[in-house]
Order: sequence, then C-alpha cells, then structure tokens
Amino acid sequence: MKPNHFEVTSACATVHNILQRVGDKWTVLVVSFLGKRPMRFNELKRTIPGISQKMLTSTLRGLERDGFVTRTVFPTVPPRVDYELTDLGRNLLVPVRALGDWAVANEARVRTARARFDARNGLVESFPEAAE
Repeated sequence: MKPNHFEVTSACATVHNILQRVGDKWTVLVVSFLGKRPMRFNELKRTIPGISQKMLTSTLRGLERDGFVTRTVFPTVPPRVDYELTDLGRNLLVPVRALGDWAVANEARVRTARARFDARNGLVESFPEAAE
C-alpha cells in the first residue's frame, strides 16, 4: 500500500464496528468493573460515577449482544439479575487494561502537549483533572 493510498477493506469495517462498541467510555468502565467480579445492575450503577440508568442498560445490552457479557436472572422476588464477563469479555480486558495503563503512564505528556497547543491557539485547557 502506498503512503497516500488508503483502501477501506472488510477488515477496516470490522475494526471500526468492534471499536465502536468497545471504544466508548461506558463500555470500558463496565468491562473493567465486571473484570473484578460479577455484579448486579444497581451495584454497577452505584460504582460507575455519572452513568445514567438508560446508558447503563444500553451499554449492558450491547455488551450482551456482542458476546462480552452474560445476564443471569434469578427467580426471586424481586428478580435478581447478575452481569458477568464471558470468556470473550475477559479476553477484552487484556487490551482495555493495557490502554488504561498507557493512559496513566502518558497523562503528563498528553497534558503538556494539550497545554502547548492551547497556548499557541489561545484556548483554555480542556483536560479534565484525574479522578481521585
């Protein structure tokens, strides 16, 4: 492939499709927390700051549809529902954790680059403070 030539192949479409699912901020957080242990819906909601019930429901459904999460309903009153990573979901933890480690290790470099860019362009710094 020549440097100025880029061809969209079925592999590109596949990568794009999968990264749309696993690349959003809620999916990364849900997968990370479920990587520790199975969790109930409300437990996940309490654990993930800022996620709405609608967004958590949507994220879990998408992860279940794509084979990353299983949903188990227990016949109790009220019904108990547990979410757990599948083998595919646990396999996804490898690159998710690697990307998280990279982000933590390079935060200062990214912050410096953004500040330099913002100063050159008269912008206000937009990098959120790390959660404590």
